[in-house]
Amino acid sequence: MMFKNVVQDFSLYRNAYILTCSATMGNIFFGWDIGLTGGILSMGSFQQYFGLDKKSAAEHAALNGNIVAVLPGGSFFGALFTGYLSGRFGRKPCLLASGIIYLIGSLIQCVVGLGSTPEVGLRVLYFGRFLGGIGVGMVSALIPAYVSECVPKAIRGRCTGAIQLSNNIGLMLSFWVNYGASKHLAFGQMQWRIPFIMQIIPGVLFVIAMFFQPESPRWLVEHEKYDLASRSLAFTARTTPSDEIVVQTIKEIRSDFSGRDKLSMLTQLKGMLESRSIALRCFIPSLVMFFQQWTGTNAVNYFSPQIFASLGINGTTSGLLATGVYGVVKVVSVGVFLALAVERMGRKNSLIVGGLGQGLTMLWVGGYSALHPSGNAVPASYVSIVAIYLYGAFFCVGWGTLPWVIAGEVAPNHLRPAVLSIAVAVTWLCIFSISKLTPIMLDTITYGTFLLFGLLCIIMVLWSYVFLPETTGYALEDIKYLFNEDITLRSLQDAPGGRLFIGKRRAKSIEELRMQEETSSNLEVSESKTSRVSGESTKKDQI
Repeated sequence: MMFKNVVQDFSLYRNAYILTCSATMGNIFFGWDIGLTGGILSMGSFQQYFGLDKKSAAEHAALNGNIVAVLPGGSFFGALFTGYLSGRFGRKPCLLASGIIYLIGSLIQCVVGLGSTPEVGLRVLYFGRFLGGIGVGMVSALIPAYVSECVPKAIRGRCTGAIQLSNNIGLMLSFWVNYGASKHLAFGQMQWRIPFIMQIIPGVLFVIAMFFQPESPRWLVEHEKYDLASRSLAFTARTTPSDEIVVQTIKEIRSDFSGRDKLSMLTQLKGMLESRSIALRCFIPSLVMFFQQWTGTNAVNYFSPQIFASLGINGTTSGLLATGVYGVVKVVSVGVFLALAVERMGRKNSLIVGGLGQGLTMLWVGGYSALHPSGNAVPASYVSIVAIYLYGAFFCVGWGTLPWVIAGEVAPNHLRPAVLSIAVAVTWLCIFSISKLTPIMLDTITYGTFLLFGLLCIIMVLWSYVFLPETTGYALEDIKYLFNEDITLRSLQDAPGGRLFIGKRRAKSIEELRMQEETSSNLEVSESKTSRVSGESTKKDQI
């Protein structure tokens, strides 16, 4: 019955799912690059070409960190300025521009070293990765906002969560491309150039697919293009612009933007401190994206061949095979979760379950590495390898999928471009730091790397339990009521077993808070009218 409902759901909202697939194609090349780099760095042909095999262990680790980190560095700047650009020119044009920038950067990476020395080629590689990173950063900042603004709320969690699914698909494909190149191509330049060339394919598909998709209805409303906004909403909901639901949604969006039309980026930044509730909603997207990265996921993604080698899997090809299996585990996990559980489990429970699973598996791997530092295979090695796979599965259940969903939902509508740009910039700053530090940490503190990530995962679980209200099932225009008052009380009320801590106390329902706001608004209008009438009477008396 559950499977039948899922099929019916996909049929009913197929336009919204097509839009989601088109947009999240951008996250495929995001994930592709993350998986691509670690595999290429482990290839002897790449190391020999650029002279990395002649470096000391410390120098090699530092160069690996530089090559990986330069793309997140570009992505940081791409994400940071995307809010302004998308607010002025629209989500769709900026998405198309991000794809083109990524393609140019990818083409440069394909030809590094041709007609020059390896030293010059390495500098060109840095530039190509930085430029491609700008495109990746733009697309990663735009897609959560674009998808959450376009799709119906009934499937918003699944569609926004598809960002992580596409990320994992790109990750998995790059893992297997690396494995195929290592196993089947002759030792030489083409062994590592082919993976670089292959990353162009998702970029081309993304640009073509996005060309046929509509603009965000919320951006259109903000720019007073109401007819186009109605048509955009009607397209994703597979109905007509005159449909009552479409008309009501446009009305709610207009109401939410009332008095806040066409806010500049500077005004949006100032607006983040408008009230305690809004400040909190602007802070949470950056916090959950910070947490997502410090689960250690990209430490595993970028440097999985080295991590599997430390667990007893020897040889470049064997390490890439184990990494490929890790990619398959993540894709299957996030696909099943999005199809069957994301709207049923809720955001909060998923973060708690996923964080606990990640924390325990990381602590196990850290403990194993402390007891078996030699890297030789023993029976417990296989348990640790399974723990890495389970870590990837739990990441997809919680902190892999949901931060993108929560960031898109919690951010205030009128401040969303700025809030999400900052949140994604924080993501890339964290990825930059982790990609730079991980090879150094693995070389110096070794097992402490895994213990650090495991403890951080446990901290994230506690935050989710105590301070994050459940947002599943609420319209974007109603999310604000969850953060108006009694946030910790509401969070504990929504948490599994949380009512043991709050007794009979309960937070106000959304309906009560909505009526309270309407009453307050009516009183303000009434007082304004009374004041105006009083002022007119005073003038008459003076005359």
